[in-house]
Parts: sequence; structure tokens; C-alpha cells
Amino acid sequence: MKNIIVIGAASGIGKALCETLLNDGHQVWGSFNESSPTKEHPNLHFQKLNVLEEGMELKELPDTIDGFVYCPGAIKLKPFSKIKATAFIEDFNLQVLGAIKLIQQILPALKASSNASIVLFSTIAVQKGFNFHSQVSVSKGAIEGLTKALAAELAPSIRINAIAPSLTDTPLASKLLSSDEKRKANADRHPLRRIGKPEDAANLASFLLSEKSSWMTGQILHLDGGLSTIKM
Repeated sequence: MKNIIVIGAASGIGKALCETLLNDGHQVWGSFNESSPTKEHPNLHFQKLNVLEEGMELKELPDTIDGFVYCPGAIKLKPFSKIKATAFIEDFNLQVLGAIKLIQQILPALKASSNASIVLFSTIAVQKGFNFHSQVSVSKGAIEGLTKALAAELAPSIRINAIAPSLTDTPLASKLLSSDEKRKANADRHPLRRIGKPEDAANLASFLLSEKSSWMTGQILHLDGGLSTIKM
């Protein structure tokens, strides 16, 4: 049994990951903000947390933490010329600085584990390059840099990897999947002809948290139905 923290655990990928981890017998400390949790389980401990608040802090955690997953994100697609500088800063605070502050906070408890693992989330757009994705790509590009830098600095006691998914069917992507036509068009862009499911990312994150990935660190894993590597 592992002690695992999932930030953003009440919806989307975080929610699916909690289900997977609980089914595997782990203890999960999950945070929520706008989406209230609906799941109850004796091994699931929820607390409200706004990662944008000054002085935000996780409370009542175990002395040893074996895994940390940071799920909060945003998908705001606009032409570069119409994005204010403050919008880039807001995205960075949510998707990067929130993760940094929490990792620093729990670092002693992660170091107390015999096989600690951190999982962060990037996006296919960082390496692939898409129109109107500059805002999200700036923040997620920083996540990829952070992943590699921390993997070097925290080895061998703590592993850190990042998942770079394509479009996934979560509340975060609801505007992009708001009709059958949009769903089909987005599915057809991928060689595997479907949109990602939260469970796809949850299964990969669960693998990265486990001993099965104990010889992996500093990796950016593309979970995108083949879109980043296959030309159809």
C-alpha cells in the first residue's frame, strides 16, 4: 500500500486516477477546488485546496509520501496577438507554480519513501505545435523542463516523469467536444481514430507511480493516439 497525493482529484483525469489507485489498494489524499468530490472510500481523504491562493498548504498528510500527481490545468485557445501578458502569468501560476510550491512543501515526506514518484502533465502541443496553443504551450513547456531538471536533481531517491496527452474527454475539454461533429472531427485527427479517455491517462499515471516503472525518470511520455509520431 502506497500513500499518494492527487491534486485535482475530483474530476477528469484526477478522478479516474483516484479510482484506479483505490482499486489497487492504495491510500489517496486528494484535493479539490471548484468540483466537489462525489467519491467516498475509507482510503480516500479529500481536502479543499486552491493552488492559486497565497500560502496554500496541504494538511494532515502522512509522514511518508510515495507518490504525487499534479492534475490542474487549463485549455485556453486564442490567437497569440489577442492574449494579454497577464493571461500567460495566470496560466503559469496554475499549471507550473502550483506544482512547484506543493512539491517543495512535501519534499521531505517524498524523500522518506523508498521509491517515491512524481507525475506531472504536459500536452502534445509543446512538441507538435498547433495554432492558437501558445498560452498552454508556454506553461506546459515549463513543466517539461521542470520534469527533466528535477529528475536529475532528485535522483536516485525520487523519480519524476510527465505525461503529454492529446485531447482527452474531460470537463476541461468540454467546449472542444460540445457536439457530435466536433467529437468526430477530433477523433479522426488521431491515427487510432478516437479521443483520449481519462482512464487512458490514469492507467499511465498509475504505472509511473508503481515499481513497474522503477527504472524510468525524466521522461515525457506521449499519450496521443499516435498523433505526435504517425502521419496518416
